[in-house]
Amino acid sequence: MPKKRHNNKYSKPPSVAPPSLALSSSSRATSDQHERSVNQILADLRRTSFKQNGTSSNFPVTTPTVPPSIRQILQIPETPAPAPRRSLRLHAHGRRAPPGPPPPRSWVSLAQSRHAPADLGKDLAGHIQHWPLPGIYSPADGSFVDQLLRRMALDWEQQRHWNQFYLYTLPSQLRTALISCVSELYGPGISVNDLRLILSGPPDEELAQYEVEKPDLNKLNEDIFCLDLSGSAGRSISLKELNELLHPQIAAETDLQESWDAPEPVSGPFKLLPNLTQLSLAVEPGNAPAASWKQLLSLATKLHTITHLDLSGWPEPSLTPNAKFAKVASSLTGRSVQYGGTGPYSHNLDGDWSEAILVLKRLSKSLYSLEYLDLTGCGDWFPALRKEADGDFTIDFVDWVGDWGKITTLRLCSGYALSDDSSRGQILRLADWIESASAVEKHIRAQRSGRGRWITVEKDTLTDGAKAVVETERRRLMF
Repeated sequence: MPKKRHNNKYSKPPSVAPPSLALSSSSRATSDQHERSVNQILADLRRTSFKQNGTSSNFPVTTPTVPPSIRQILQIPETPAPAPRRSLRLHAHGRRAPPGPPPPRSWVSLAQSRHAPADLGKDLAGHIQHWPLPGIYSPADGSFVDQLLRRMALDWEQQRHWNQFYLYTLPSQLRTALISCVSELYGPGISVNDLRLILSGPPDEELAQYEVEKPDLNKLNEDIFCLDLSGSAGRSISLKELNELLHPQIAAETDLQESWDAPEPVSGPFKLLPNLTQLSLAVEPGNAPAASWKQLLSLATKLHTITHLDLSGWPEPSLTPNAKFAKVASSLTGRSVQYGGTGPYSHNLDGDWSEAILVLKRLSKSLYSLEYLDLTGCGDWFPALRKEADGDFTIDFVDWVGDWGKITTLRLCSGYALSDDSSRGQILRLADWIESASAVEKHIRAQRSGRGRWITVEKDTLTDGAKAVVETERRRLMF
């Protein structure tokens, strides 16, 4: 049989160069041997740069100075003056600032802080000055903790998502300070979900998903005594939501009973903050209509341990604030009567403060442990603190001896500061508030004469220029 032949189209290339390329490779190697070395190339570059510059030194030549008279004779140009030194950047207190660019204005501005001085808030429309509750923990201004909490509050949209498993593990004083910063600095305000995240942690489903141990709520918040919701109460969180958060209903576990006649277990009361003593519900004037006295009365029935309360900026006490101008037809007489307890002319013409007195009396019955009450910015209804109203066979009034007999500090400030360009109407209105606060102070001291604690009423004072305007207006009204 003929032998089969296989023609391999693809084969391994030989390791030795073919004879046709041997001559070119040898000539290339010979030419590489005659190339210049690196040192020779660097030496040629140095000689080239020396010829171009014309000098062997790159340092500038300094010419000696001569007197002005000789310079004019020899026609030598004047020596240029040295560059001016950079001026030192000083702080507002005269100290030398640290090196580097100055901080942004938004970092050092106090215009949006409730702890700002009175002269900073005078140009802010719709804002009043708030005072922090006495004894509340607050980091020092400008400290590392203060800057950190403020940065977290401004970036709260991201912080509450990425650090949700760590926020409730912070020390109690840092959590209370964080709540205060978020409530003040975060634009939308703190919500009930944010409070739940800081005080009790994420939901149980997320804890179980990441295999995180559930915190013991009975011990987690034992050392939290203050809750500051200034600026967020009534705006981003309602008092009804706050009441449901602080006093949730936890159903008891149902076990098998030995007898059908045994009573069924009921859900017992539970307090998220069992030792809460200080509460701030201050609101801004623009959000005052959203503050509900009805919800506050419902919340106050479960806060018997509160000793410090801040109601700055709250509106006139009323259970039906939206019915002030509403009227209904009586089914007996057919005439239109006022629907709510307070009408548009109840205070100015009739001097009727019955509804406001009733609301404050109910509040005092629940918060009988109060020692500090802040009513800054509530000057329009200061008379309700000392007036009397006819009730059902009784006379209603705020009891400063029994129910609120423990109050030793009452703040009745306006929250505003007069400026040089304040109008006559603004000065007279502030004077009326101060006069009303002084009348309340005299009324309380007359009630407690020899039967109660001494009370300090903090109120505003008028400048000499404002007093002159008030005296001029009073003389004009007399004649």
